[in-house]
Amino acid sequence: MATTGGTDPMTDERPGDAPPERDDAVRAGVSEPPGEAPSAGGFGIVHAGGSPTPDAAGITGRSVRRGDRVFLGLAAGSGALLLVVMAAIAAFLIWQAMPALTAQSPWALLTTQSWNPGATPPVFGIAALLFGTVMSSVIAMVIAVPIAIGVALFISHYAARRAATTLGAVVDLLAAVPSLVFGMWGLYFLIPKTQGFQSWLTDYFSWIPLFNAHPRDAGGNPVLDGATGLPLSLTVQQYGKSLLMAGIVLAIMIIPVVSAVCREVFLQVPAETKDAAWALGSTKWEMIRTAVLPFGRAGMISAAMLGLGRALGETIAVALVLNSGFKINWVINEVGGDTFASIIALKFGEASGSELGIPALITAGLFLFAITLIVNSIARLIIARKKEFTA
Repeated sequence: MATTGGTDPMTDERPGDAPPERDDAVRAGVSEPPGEAPSAGGFGIVHAGGSPTPDAAGITGRSVRRGDRVFLGLAAGSGALLLVVMAAIAAFLIWQAMPALTAQSPWALLTTQSWNPGATPPVFGIAALLFGTVMSSVIAMVIAVPIAIGVALFISHYAARRAATTLGAVVDLLAAVPSLVFGMWGLYFLIPKTQGFQSWLTDYFSWIPLFNAHPRDAGGNPVLDGATGLPLSLTVQQYGKSLLMAGIVLAIMIIPVVSAVCREVFLQVPAETKDAAWALGSTKWEMIRTAVLPFGRAGMISAAMLGLGRALGETIAVALVLNSGFKINWVINEVGGDTFASIIALKFGEASGSELGIPALITAGLFLFAITLIVNSIARLIIARKKEFTA
């Protein structure tokens, strides 16, 4: 029934009354979109949801506050400073390495398997260094990443709350152990205790070229038995400082780093995603496989690249468990091996005795810097190519 007097229940206006005047926002030339009404007290416009906005007539000057502008400037300056620092490092390395880069042809620099920058003419190259760096890091990644992901899954989804807290603290504490401690542990404990293990790998897995260890002459060829003509076998005591030992030490060093990042990523999986898997009747492993691991792919790749970065640049621990030989040897349990970081640590003391000693070591650092940037760029491209990887 229509009302004939009083107020209109739909508009709360008395018949015949003039419509109310608009507030200052209208006088300032600001129109009111549908669903919005003028607010009381001159505050501005009240949206349909009930949230007011500041009065347009009261806004003068810049719409961005001074604190926001300061923060924006600091954030942009920090990002720009990071780029400037990286560019300065690259420029310094290139400038200081230029005498070594021009001392011989690029092909000789990339393929030479010796290090004697003080000779006349100088003879040095990065072939053995590049091979040793990549091989030891790959060994470390193959060992460390699966273990680190397993540790992270156990702490985040299997262990009791109190045990998970304790294990997480232990893993984080292990990441803080100095690399010198790992190197000394590898030199005085790991190598002596694993000589039998390395011999066992040769005895039962020598059909794999990586474990076909034999005594070798100066040219890198296996020493043959004069009676049988077959390659001689190494004794247990002849196993020691090898790329395999360096890879194991590096794996132990990067497990805490990779595990800590993966654990935090797994804990960020939305509860709704896991509940949906439970509702479909999934077991715990099926829930992890279908809900947790897909969500954490980007984080796992980032964690692995972070661990790889530390493995590529580790210095003193690798220098203690490697026996420099400057030869590319695919047998990882034979004595010998070099990396960019270890050669810088081992040769720095004697580098000042020649004109190209320091520039040659800086050249090694330049290549290590470039490899690190390339590896991280490839990781970002892998993540960007998969839309489901991105947050």
